[in-house]
Amino acid sequence: MAETAREMAGLGLVTGSSGNVSLRLAPTEESSELLAVTPSGVPYTALRDEEIVVADFDIEPLESDLMPSSEALLHVAIYRARPDVKAVIHIHSVFASVAAVAGLPIPPIIDEMMIAVGGAVEVSEYAFPSTEDLADSVTIALGERGAALIRNHGVVGVGRDLAEALEVCALVERVAQVFVYASLLGKAEELPAKSVEAERAIYRMRHRIME
Repeated sequence: MAETAREMAGLGLVTGSSGNVSLRLAPTEESSELLAVTPSGVPYTALRDEEIVVADFDIEPLESDLMPSSEALLHVAIYRARPDVKAVIHIHSVFASVAAVAGLPIPPIIDEMMIAVGGAVEVSEYAFPSTEDLADSVTIALGERGAALIRNHGVVGVGRDLAEALEVCALVERVAQVFVYASLLGKAEELPAKSVEAERAIYRMRHRIME
């Protein structure tokens, strides 16, 4: 967890203690729903393993003096909606945030994006940070895909493990950069519909998402 958070910062996807990382944990006798999540207010470059907060899905920490990330509600909402998701990462990268502020979904423009994300990166309806409204809005925008833009805020990426969630976040930022530059040139050409459907099917198969 701490290593992933430091790598997230090292890639320039966040600054300071912005953004957050979580991992779904196996249930225990005391709680059937647990997650490990980065703490609030601790810069990722200095984050230590022992500072990761374990909490239940009511965001109640277990044996920790640190507070879970202020966006823990978002992570819990995604875990509840998506049984296939084991890790969630929320970033504030520049080009993806540009699209989020502009309210522009990132269309399917690169094959790699379709395989990893499963479709366009949609934009959520605006909601105040750290609220259930934001958690619900982003979960709807995410749907069955691997990432969503958080309106006027940033990005969330999900995966079957931390490595996949981080890879999705880094890819979304790169595709967002391509999208912005291509739009400045006049047009960001979408992939052919047949390719989009074929690659969406590959994504769904990999993530065992059923109709």
